[in-house]
Amino acid sequence: MGKVFQDIRGQLATRYERGEAQAMGFLLLEELFGLTKADVLIGKDDETFDAQSQSGMKRATELHIAVGRLMKGEPIQYVIGHTDFCGLRIDVGRGVLIPRQETEELVAAVEGFNPRSILDVGTGSGCIALALKHRLKEAQVTAMDISKEALKIARGNAERLGLDIAFEQCDILNAKPREQIYDLIVSNPPYVCEEERVEMEPHVLDYEPESALFVPNNHPLLFYEAITEYAITALNDGGMLAFETNRRFAHDVEALMADAGFDGIQVKRDMFNNERIVTGCLRRK
Repeated sequence: MGKVFQDIRGQLATRYERGEAQAMGFLLLEELFGLTKADVLIGKDDETFDAQSQSGMKRATELHIAVGRLMKGEPIQYVIGHTDFCGLRIDVGRGVLIPRQETEELVAAVEGFNPRSILDVGTGSGCIALALKHRLKEAQVTAMDISKEALKIARGNAERLGLDIAFEQCDILNAKPREQIYDLIVSNPPYVCEEERVEMEPHVLDYEPESALFVPNNHPLLFYEAITEYAITALNDGGMLAFETNRRFAHDVEALMADAGFDGIQVKRDMFNNERIVTGCLRRK
């Protein structure tokens, strides 16, 4: 094992648990410099960062900057520039949330519905829209977000993955829906109450965009109300509305949807046994 890797692991271990520090070290070297774990174990990292060569010195500087970012608490997904979501490489930056495993369950919950037209509200990195388009090749997918920066990242992901998605910049809180054009509206909107900040990890609070996370304590269903109202007009008869929710308010979202005329509503638990996914279909009378 090369000295470069051992130095990285030792430095990171002053902030992170040793196992996590080691995993981060391997990931950095592989994703940023193409060194596999096997390469590191035979000491190839020392050759790669040889200070006697100009290229080695340049790579050493890049590595130093990357490790420094991790030492400040920046999520490794931002440092390496991407993450995995539903088997797809999704590029991320500080203008978008890092996709979570729980959100993959939202994709799984709706793909069996086999919609022909889909709207993803608050697309962020585009992960939900991209995963659905990847799995449902014939579906027409539209991704909406208020953030220009998020849409730029999402478009870049779509272009790199070769997935045809329409993007719209729109504030869902003030959106005027078009009539009956979607079979599925899906959203993972902001749902963390301000009072929950104290429970969150510093790397989330310090680096991920607050506008994609938080809602007022006195209005936790702000986005669910707006999206549900939008969906009443924009969904086709029998169309599905699907949300990822704050586990504290899953049944409040269920009641909101029921009052709006949705039926067959289901509240599903995530991998951590939290009530997280709410789905229902609109039946027009």
